[in-house]
Amino acid sequence: MTKSNGPIRAAIIGAGHFAYRMHIPILAQREEVVLDSVCRLGRKELDLIADEFGFAFATEDWREMLSRDIDIAVIASPHNLHYEQAKAFLEKGCHVLVEKPMCLDPDQAWDLVHVAQATGRELLVAYGWNYKPGLDAMRDMVAEIGEIEHVVCHMASFTRGIFSGGGMERWAHIAIQPDRSTWEAPDQGGGYAYGQLSHALGILYWLTDLRCASVRSTLFQAPSTIDLHDAATVRFQNGATGVLSGSCGVPNGHGFEVDLRIYGTKGSVLLDIETERLVLKLPGGETRVAKVPQGAWTYSCEGPANRLVDIALGLGRNESPGEVGARAVETLHAIVASGQANGAEQIINQTQKAAAE
Repeated sequence: MTKSNGPIRAAIIGAGHFAYRMHIPILAQREEVVLDSVCRLGRKELDLIADEFGFAFATEDWREMLSRDIDIAVIASPHNLHYEQAKAFLEKGCHVLVEKPMCLDPDQAWDLVHVAQATGRELLVAYGWNYKPGLDAMRDMVAEIGEIEHVVCHMASFTRGIFSGGGMERWAHIAIQPDRSTWEAPDQGGGYAYGQLSHALGILYWLTDLRCASVRSTLFQAPSTIDLHDAATVRFQNGATGVLSGSCGVPNGHGFEVDLRIYGTKGSVLLDIETERLVLKLPGGETRVAKVPQGAWTYSCEGPANRLVDIALGLGRNESPGEVGARAVETLHAIVASGQANGAEQIINQTQKAAAE
């Protein structure tokens, strides 16, 4: 169902630092959108946001928003709150954009997929790279390499300070500051896997049909016990093997590193986000290199919020659906659980996965 007349009325749940500097401004720029409702803890910050962007209703209790006339909702609260809030707004009848990771528990992730299907609403996950021009060309390349047998998926970023008690200086000039608990509290999904590696898995599972079946991992942890670096070996449901890794160790002043290498029975594909390379290798020495405009894959996250509005208008395709987010969540959960269990193998619940197909 799409909006047939009138403006698209939007709600923001969890108006923290990123929603303030990204999601809300993007929605405010869309002439079809009315910023109806906003929620966050802290009345001073809440009033600042409501006044700056002209929200009609502002509250510290997100449940008060459920009685409002709302068409789309952005869930940008701490990771551990995503499930309850996203489910409530889907059941209300909203199209929902939820920040990544979409939640922390795999069963809850797949439940959100089921709820979206049952309500006929779209559930989007805030994977910014999935909306970058030309990146989806990798899907066509993957289709040429036969059955996938092995995957290397790596992400590294300049986030050591964020995950280990510092690194907030770059945002000092922004009125709404990041909440450290989002990144540093173990029970709220703090750590590199949920906070950053989730981006790379969002790309991998968007461009392939792979699903993780089992994981063994090792974590390099901060004193707070959250992971700073992750190393995992995985078995996918189709029998393929994989190596997944993440690191906060890129020095400040440098960009994101995201590398995907996918090997099949008939060829291989390389994606390097940092150098903007997408390469297909086929037998006989054949090599095809995609043409990527300089800067096209520099990370930003305008795409998901804009697409949320488009979908409410009956336009565009969901390039970051809940099903992709759920596959990422079950992988991330297994990586963290295995690392915390000294590398013990974690078997992913296949019954739960099959129920969503």
